[in-house]
Amino acid sequence: MVTGEGFLSKEGYMKHKLAVMMLVCPLLSAQADTGKVHEHTFPNGLKLLVKEDHRSPVVVSQVWYKVGASYEPGGLTGISHMLEHMMFKGTQAYPAGEFSRIIAENGGQENAFTGSDYTAYFQTMEKSKLEISFKLEADRMRNLDLKAEELEKELQVVTEERRMRTDDQPRSKTQEQFNAVAFTNSPYRNPVIGWPDDIARYKVTDLQAWYQKWYAPNNATLVVVGDVETGQVVKLAEQYFAGLQPGPIEPVKPQLEAAQMGMRKLTVKAPAKQPYIMMGYKVPVLNTAKPESEAYALEVLTAILDGGNSSRLASRLVRGKQLAVTAGAGYDFTARLPELLLLEATPAEGKTVFDLEYALREEVLQLKAELVSEEELARVKAQVLAHDVYQKDSNFYQAMELGMLETNGIGWRKAGEYVERINQVTAEQIRDVARRYLTDDNLTIAYLDPQPITENPKPARVLGGHHAF
Repeated sequence: MVTGEGFLSKEGYMKHKLAVMMLVCPLLSAQADTGKVHEHTFPNGLKLLVKEDHRSPVVVSQVWYKVGASYEPGGLTGISHMLEHMMFKGTQAYPAGEFSRIIAENGGQENAFTGSDYTAYFQTMEKSKLEISFKLEADRMRNLDLKAEELEKELQVVTEERRMRTDDQPRSKTQEQFNAVAFTNSPYRNPVIGWPDDIARYKVTDLQAWYQKWYAPNNATLVVVGDVETGQVVKLAEQYFAGLQPGPIEPVKPQLEAAQMGMRKLTVKAPAKQPYIMMGYKVPVLNTAKPESEAYALEVLTAILDGGNSSRLASRLVRGKQLAVTAGAGYDFTARLPELLLLEATPAEGKTVFDLEYALREEVLQLKAELVSEEELARVKAQVLAHDVYQKDSNFYQAMELGMLETNGIGWRKAGEYVERINQVTAEQIRDVARRYLTDDNLTIAYLDPQPITENPKPARVLGGHHAF
């Protein structure tokens, strides 16, 4: 996911976390700073989180807004992502292109991404340049200058982005159709980038209304991680953000998913070289699990299935039985609303998606029938925790973790509980959540049925200059 100001699909979440680690982590030559997080809330509602990390003279600044695809009503799907594009189109003080030019000439990097539950903007700067980041972000938080001609340009960019990353990608297309069937009432049924007809009908007035509704200091969290002094960051944030007027933010309706009444299946016919299967079980997340320990048990269960080369799917389906070329699992336990525990696989030559369906369901049945051994559980926990430590070696990921947890309503303090809570997961808890949630009545299955590939005569256009994950 690397072209255009980006959107973050639910299926891409686990790969996104890994991509962030690979792109922004240095080699693990030092332990991640375990410094305290300082929280400060200004009278206008803006929340500031600061974490000092003095290993290098760099600072990451991120602004997180509590709005994403799951906030969008019918007819306006994808508008959060579209507004993310338009946020780079300038204000009265800094016309289109000036924001990026100023960051670049000061040696910084900047970007943005939109997910189902948030929209975030970030800069990575030399520590003495933090004021530049604050000055620019504070300006566009309340003073965006939306122009019809700029929207017309970005509509073309987003349409092309959708074509390249969804319509022309058979797996992405399958995942999009899968979500639309798996969820009935949850807004997670809609793609983050939006449905094509909705994208084609955006008006400047739509973007202006969405901006005015959600882009305000009392709907934002400012996260700063790096070689900074907390007191100075608070003063700097007060200088640029504290004077911004809050907005009349109304909480979004919960839109909880209706109970599923039985297994759902769909077939997606699309030009492709290989078939593909995707399976998803409805499960709770940290926000909704009762007790909370169920979410941590599901996190470890997912790692048992897909936690590296020694995981069950890789060792059994890919290398052992040689049924699959690839096989994986994913679970976003930090989502705002109940989610899916996903299984996916591509069959090996001579095998079918139905062979894989049987094999994947056998793995699920084994989790229900047999307790995970102490040795396997210890190994998987060690891998999960090592991955968490490795990611925290990145200032960017530290900031992203704090911003995501806070924005999704979980609270940033949960970041400090992760290691302890993972270590507390037992084999019995893993078996219990498998039995409770990994049932046929909670299951949706999508099959990609490959169709002949025809050459597309339309050349790919170069998208906008911002790259997201």
